[in-house]
Amino acid sequence: MSLYTTVFGLAAASLLFLSGPASAEQKPTVVLVHGAFADSSSWNGVVKDLEADGYRVIGAANPLRSVKGDAEYVSSLLTSIRTPVVLVGHSYGGSVISAAAKGHENVKALVFVAAFAPEAGETAVGLSGKFPGSTLAPTLAPPVDLPDGGHDLYIEQSKFRDQFAADVPKAEARLMAATQRPIADVALQEPAADPAWKNIPSWFIYGDADKNIPPAAQDWMAKRANSKETVVIKGGSHVVMVSHPDKVAHLIERAAESTEK
Repeated sequence: MSLYTTVFGLAAASLLFLSGPASAEQKPTVVLVHGAFADSSSWNGVVKDLEADGYRVIGAANPLRSVKGDAEYVSSLLTSIRTPVVLVGHSYGGSVISAAAKGHENVKALVFVAAFAPEAGETAVGLSGKFPGSTLAPTLAPPVDLPDGGHDLYIEQSKFRDQFAADVPKAEARLMAATQRPIADVALQEPAADPAWKNIPSWFIYGDADKNIPPAAQDWMAKRANSKETVVIKGGSHVVMVSHPDKVAHLIERAAESTEK
């Protein structure tokens, strides 16, 4: 057997594992899209619960560069999956999944986790300021200049837990602060295109102590999207998937079960 044949066979097997065989009886694949100031590891607790219940899960590495570009990246991933999909977005990731799901018939449900669900023309910055309560701006570190003239945004590590993850244990929040992924400032100001939540059923979950996206804004977006179910976690911060992975996983599973009926 040639090296080429061996490598090709391994690649094909890997793709089959990712996509899975097409089957009406198979559980949907859950694709998780993180938001700004986080990475795919923020879903670890949710992944553990979902996999224990038999779901295939993929944590997409959201580039955090632009809504359009990030959505195209996630869209490419969706194209490679042959099973039905439950697409989940956290924070800015909600803007990404709203765009990425367009044109993908295998995406059967959208789940917004402390996330934006923008209408065409709306921006993350605009939605954050639509209702009072966001205290993100004063906690941002000095912008990092990029070669293209743009800027990357981080949360000051000393302010990270109180702003972003107040209900997460201190030691874990310190790790999250040190490993946070920056977002390009232009992404937060980029107008959304026509969103997929107008045509795909959606579910929402968020904390009533969220300091990034005001809970009132999330309630408003959920109602506008005709959310099938909205869960509000008492005392929950902006990262409820970290502090309450069981509740987030349960909502995702209820969304998934709706696609199997």
